[in-house]
Amino acid sequence: MKIGIVDYGVGNIGSLERALEELDITGVLLKDPSQITSVERVILPGVGSYTECMMRLHAGGWVTALKKCVLTDKMPLLGICVGMQLLSDLGVEGSANEVGTAGLGFVPGTVLKLPAADHGLRLPHVGWNEVFSRNSGAALLAGIPDGSDFYFVHSYAFNTVNPEHVAAVTVYGTEFVVAVHKDNVWGTQFHPEKSSRAGFAVLKNFASF
Repeated sequence: MKIGIVDYGVGNIGSLERALEELDITGVLLKDPSQITSVERVILPGVGSYTECMMRLHAGGWVTALKKCVLTDKMPLLGICVGMQLLSDLGVEGSANEVGTAGLGFVPGTVLKLPAADHGLRLPHVGWNEVFSRNSGAALLAGIPDGSDFYFVHSYAFNTVNPEHVAAVTVYGTEFVVAVHKDNVWGTQFHPEKSSRAGFAVLKNFASF
């Protein structure tokens, strides 16, 4: 099993590589879009601004390649943190206009700022939170007790159009989506590679899809 990690200049790639290695899964750094055909699964990491990440994906020629492997070749894809947010139609973080920045459009939805201030909470949301599966999220979280803790670092959250695409939720002032799923596309707002045993189980489950 070879899982490609999209290396487009962002993301906590080192810890992700080590996590896959501990699971005896071959992680391949994809530095060029043409390399996608050499792997069986793809992980899209992401750290920083939604808009900056999308600009980097466009500049590197990744958008066309990712759309082909996901929509045409039906390769399983896992987005992590901002990588999950990029699966959406639109994100407002870092956008130069009020409309927002167009995402990959794999899972219908919009990425908006968490309303933490409305509940007296600070942003970014950093730390461990309990995660509860919804709908098809049971597959991604198979073997993991509902309510297990995962590690988060973010200020924005994915608002899905279709509730059936919600794979897991947590609560930080208010309930919000922390995992999405549509067809062969998955995403987690939390960092599985930093979430100890439960996070490693998520990566192992993804490798089985």
